[in-house]
Amino acid sequence: MKVAILGTRGFPKVQGGVEKHCEELSVHLVKLGCDVTVFTRKPYVSADIREYQGVKLVALPIFRQKSLEAPAHTFLGVFRARRLKPDILHIQAIGPALLTPLARLLGMKVVMTSHGANYEHLKWGRFARLVFRLGERLGVTFANAGITISQTVADNIERKYKKRFAVIPNGVRLPRIAATENALRQFGLEKGKYILSVGRYVPEKGFHDLIRGFHLFRSMDSHPQSKDYKLVIIGEADHPDHYSRSLKDMSATNPDIVLTGFLTGEPLHELYSHAGLFVLASYYEGMSIVLLEALSYGLSCIATDIPGNRSVGMLPEDRFFSVGDPESLARKISDFVHNPLSEEEKTIQIRKISEHNAWEKIAKKTSAVYKKVAG
Repeated sequence: MKVAILGTRGFPKVQGGVEKHCEELSVHLVKLGCDVTVFTRKPYVSADIREYQGVKLVALPIFRQKSLEAPAHTFLGVFRARRLKPDILHIQAIGPALLTPLARLLGMKVVMTSHGANYEHLKWGRFARLVFRLGERLGVTFANAGITISQTVADNIERKYKKRFAVIPNGVRLPRIAATENALRQFGLEKGKYILSVGRYVPEKGFHDLIRGFHLFRSMDSHPQSKDYKLVIIGEADHPDHYSRSLKDMSATNPDIVLTGFLTGEPLHELYSHAGLFVLASYYEGMSIVLLEALSYGLSCIATDIPGNRSVGMLPEDRFFSVGDPESLARKISDFVHNPLSEEEKTIQIRKISEHNAWEKIAKKTSAVYKKVAG
């Protein structure tokens, strides 16, 4: 089966949940025998990279602008995809889904995946939110079939549009725990003595709350080892702005807050492997891949009490804290940073992830949707 995928910046080594989703899904679809072409964006992925683990990559030139690059890239991509005559055009996310009617008009069969309601993200203005809402409506209405990454997202679509989408969750590859500590030495960290978070520097990820919560934890926690812990945030802004600069300003005066920038490969692997606690402070998630990754490493995790985080289905009730509340976050850090998971608890957590979120299973379920649409 020939599949074209649109809606991602691209891969490899491009940050973002949709990017990671498309990378893993594409690679595993190839393993199932699909002929997969992914349209990437040239500012993020070099045009010289034409194949990745069996996936064909086509880099389209586009200007790097937060509000317009996704729809402009998708517009070009729809016409390029038509030349391939794919059995399925898979459009990822509701922004690119704005072009679903055009793809159908050109004779292609479209599967659309909703990764969540992007119009709820804090970084977007009124016009961008209207565009996302329109993209969701057009994608749901005109796609031949739809997929969502969580039951929460599926329920929202069914409530609004009276249309049922398949629920196929985000996935994760089970890692081996790193034996090396080179990245720890590079950033001045001690194994098990740092709190980790990962994501792009955008307001909905709640890093401003995390930094404030870390300060409160250090001031309120009476445990003798509390002052030994550092906060590590892995990520960067796609488009540097006032918010990303404010995070750097907030952390500049505290040597125990480490902003590593965007990391991939072994450095990222090491920092996941040796963290003492993982925190997800997001205001909105469809289903967080970084939370799934943290769980797959057997890390002790806490997260905001939002539907997208609950949809992961792995965290006990006491590991959620109030969204937008640094004091609640600080109390949860204090509760869990000194109480690591037992080996038995880690084993159970990793087994659950392998049962529910293996990419091999996700690719098979996605392929089944393709086959149903392609007839």
